[in-house]
Amino acid sequence: MGGLSDNLKGVILAVASSAFIGSSFILKKKGLKRGGISGIRAGVGGYTYLLEPLWWAGMITMIIGEIANFVAYIYAPAVLVTPLGALSIIVSACLAHFLLKERIQKMGIVGCVSCIVGSVVIVIHAPQEETPSSVQHIWTLATQPAFLVYVVASLSTVLALVLHFEPRYGQTNILVYLGICSLMGSLTVVSIKAIGIAIKLTLDGISQIAYPQTWFFVTVAAICVITQLIYLNKALDTFNAALVSPVYYVMFTTLTIIASVIMFKDWSGQNVGSIASEICGFITVLSGTIILHVTREQEPPPPAGTVTWFISGDSIKNPEDEPLITHCRVDDYYEP
Repeated sequence: MGGLSDNLKGVILAVASSAFIGSSFILKKKGLKRGGISGIRAGVGGYTYLLEPLWWAGMITMIIGEIANFVAYIYAPAVLVTPLGALSIIVSACLAHFLLKERIQKMGIVGCVSCIVGSVVIVIHAPQEETPSSVQHIWTLATQPAFLVYVVASLSTVLALVLHFEPRYGQTNILVYLGICSLMGSLTVVSIKAIGIAIKLTLDGISQIAYPQTWFFVTVAAICVITQLIYLNKALDTFNAALVSPVYYVMFTTLTIIASVIMFKDWSGQNVGSIASEICGFITVLSGTIILHVTREQEPPPPAGTVTWFISGDSIKNPEDEPLITHCRVDDYYEP
């Protein structure tokens, strides 16, 4: 890539990142399905998927994609790289159609396109943020009163989703799991940016290792990433992969832009036309998300009153057919 321009390098890396990340959704989904057959599903608190090679292949693929995306931002501006992340939606939807047999309805395709178009409009018209020059600089920006309010509001919403909404609506409303992922993801961006600045400055000979802010951001990033992975796995295990990918992309992108606007006060220097374009982008994204919700393909539930027995292996049998039952779950029951 030595003879290529920086922008072209960024585009190539961003496209490769989208291909890896889109594929990772499918690999992880297949690993979660296999783990659910031999043990407790991730959607109800199980961790059997950690023993599945396919899930780990998906994790490695996602990590490669995220690294490629991170490097892309070094070569090209965010307004060029970020919209290309929408390609991961197309990749995961196509692979889900052929590998997971998860059909997308015609109106679902319209919703997916609306999500992509709206996200692109938002990113294109999003203001350029100030590039922090040190970890101390980004710490000053992160401790502004306005951004602290956003942090408190985000963490409070996450706690409400985890403690109140997840037990009641987690298995039926995709916004619960992905809301947690996206809110934590918007906070991750700040930490990752600080870590990237610290690494770059350290490699340039200005060590940032001794500053406590550096390790604070590392800790926050680790906590946020782990939380995102846990709830993203639950979302993939519970809902259609072709739906999870676009909704997660839309929510994460939207909340990240909001966090950036609050933290860097970018809207203060924008004209009315740019702000209006961003609002139109939000409306388009919202419309696409609603269309995806109402047209998604529902998996038929088991008949009421039946008992499903999960056996080690690929088969499902009744109690009289198999003496060694490792786990059982009652899908429906009658209250006296």
